[in-house]
Amino acid sequence: MNVLIVLLITLVFVTVGYLFYGRWIGKQLGIDPTRITPAHELEDDVDYVAAPPYVVLGHHFSSIAGAGPVNGPIQAAVFGWVPVMLWVLIGGVFIGAVHDFGALFTSVRHKGQTIAIVVRDNIDNTAKVMFALFAYLTLVLLMAAFISIVADTFAVTGADAAVDDRNMTTAAVSLLFIGAAVVWGFALRGRKVPTDAHVLLAIVVIIICVAGGMLFHPIALGSFHWKLVLAVYILAASLAPVWILLQPRDYLSSYLLYGMMILSVVGVVGAGIVGAASDLEIPAFAGFTVSNAAVDAAGNPIVSESGLAVVNKAAASGYLFPALFITIACGAVSGFHSLVASGTTSKQIDNESHIRPIGYGGMLIESILAILSLCAVGFVWVQYQAGEFAAPTQVFASGLSGMISAVVGDSAQPITFQLLILAVSTFCLTTLDTATRLARYMFQELWVPVGEKIVSVSGWRRIPTNKYVATIVTVGLGLGLGLSDYTIIWPLFGAANQLLAALALLAVSVWLRNAGRKNQMFYIPMFFMLCVTLTSLFLTIQQKVLLLAGDTAVLAAQSGGMGGVVAQLAFASVLFVLAIVLAVKGVKVLARSKAKTA
Repeated sequence: MNVLIVLLITLVFVTVGYLFYGRWIGKQLGIDPTRITPAHELEDDVDYVAAPPYVVLGHHFSSIAGAGPVNGPIQAAVFGWVPVMLWVLIGGVFIGAVHDFGALFTSVRHKGQTIAIVVRDNIDNTAKVMFALFAYLTLVLLMAAFISIVADTFAVTGADAAVDDRNMTTAAVSLLFIGAAVVWGFALRGRKVPTDAHVLLAIVVIIICVAGGMLFHPIALGSFHWKLVLAVYILAASLAPVWILLQPRDYLSSYLLYGMMILSVVGVVGAGIVGAASDLEIPAFAGFTVSNAAVDAAGNPIVSESGLAVVNKAAASGYLFPALFITIACGAVSGFHSLVASGTTSKQIDNESHIRPIGYGGMLIESILAILSLCAVGFVWVQYQAGEFAAPTQVFASGLSGMISAVVGDSAQPITFQLLILAVSTFCLTTLDTATRLARYMFQELWVPVGEKIVSVSGWRRIPTNKYVATIVTVGLGLGLGLSDYTIIWPLFGAANQLLAALALLAVSVWLRNAGRKNQMFYIPMFFMLCVTLTSLFLTIQQKVLLLAGDTAVLAAQSGGMGGVVAQLAFASVLFVLAIVLAVKGVKVLARSKAKTA
């Protein structure tokens, strides 16, 4: 694999897709630059706050990125670079970007309300409750995972001084980012700053935060205490007006991500030119079934001193269909994006003409990042296969910092490795506080009767719809799971996330049909994602049933033992039934709508 050719194909493909297919989708949706947006119509200085497109893109991109476009392609690389690249590009342009664009536009036309409300208004209230509950539980699971992930990247363990110093640096920079964002929000609120000056000032602030954190990082806390700190932070962040923290923090963070991507592109191009990455060893196609067992350069299984097979913790396993399409989430399509688009981003859109670059374009930037991640794993392929990396993030940072050092010298490797780890950690934190706000919205909407709004509910419903109560409950659940063994059901998050994408595509399709607009371009993405998730869930259910009926020793060796297997079986079964019920409801509405408008 020649990384220069891979990168060139990627840039050309996504550019052409944005300019032509993205523009065509916009015409079918009916983008109207003269129409007032919810950010102006319902401006409340808390959630509905109009912002310049580059600020909203910063928030949107930072929120949807997280670790997804890094982890997914690296884990799926065991299938070969061809299937990964094809799915990232084709899925990104024709499914993921269409999904994000459609969800954002539909929410804007629904006064900035969530996809759950779109489902209620266009299918029925039962479907809305099912969707909102499912989305809420998925977001809480995401919060639990990211609380643990971020806490571990900040924590000091005393086992390795170098790792502890790196983690303390990451924590210090992240805290400086939060402080700088608050100052930025208050200092620039209501001020008209020229775009060039706005961008330059943001870059200066980022440099100061990164340099300050690297030079001075005195806070040394363990994982448990960092989880408590993070819980307090997301509690405050999800309640604060978006202009105080959400907008400025995500905007500043986005430049760190852009910088990381530019640095990565320089490394890929430079290593390709000097020959260090012109012919990577990653296979084009490894087969329709792969294993995450670690192997040496000759392809022989690696066995530990205790006689057990070594597992490649950074790799996926299973059948190409559906594992590839579940594993590669954010880099091609992700249901979480629809929650961000309809939860926070739609409330900040200043003009409908901004929806395409933010919704469609933001997804394609993620696809580029996913391909850069694929290039990274290719550069360290031998070590990757041998299971030398504990997580995909380490693969990403090692591969790209190795490419960069091949161009500018070995002395750059430690610094660039730290910067890449820092960037990924920053986006995990950004995704965490956005997910908390979104989960709060979903929790509140669960208790709102048909025909009413949150502000008009009465009686006992005023308690769960209160934003403070909803936030405390949500953060409490996320922290509780983060402190316990949430990993028992975490393997099913991929299927849950992609199921959200299928259901969001269904909701947008129904709304477009009811609005008298073309929606056929959503049919194939919707049915494909339903097939992917239903197949994945069916295989999981089958596997868990066989485990429960099989050897007790094998059952006891599974994650969480019998209890873990039962929990996974129950969760997978609920998701499967939910998908079937909502799909049937949606298809019936589509059929009725089609007959009515024919």
